Amino acid sequence: MRLAVEISLYPLDQNYVPYIREFIDRLNAQEGITVNTSHTSTLVSGEYDHLMQLLQSEMKKTYQQLGQAIFVCKFLNATKMDLA
Repeated sequence: MRLAVEISLYPLDQNYVPYIREFIDRLNAQEGITVNTSHTSTLVSGEYDHLMQLLQSEMKKTYQQLGQAIFVCKFLNATKMDLA
């Protein structure tokens, strides 16, 4: 099953831009997923299990670096969608 996740990251820090860029850069470095970034969110798609494990790991890294942040995520079963 394929999954699509729209993610918006709101670091609770006045110097928030580097944290957002780093999170997106880490996603872009991963194999097996597609990453499309807009002004307000990032759409990530890939196989369900792989993508969920990846998001768990990358979100945890952000929390460990930053302390407090808000992730707003929308999850969609994308099995029958062409998101390329």
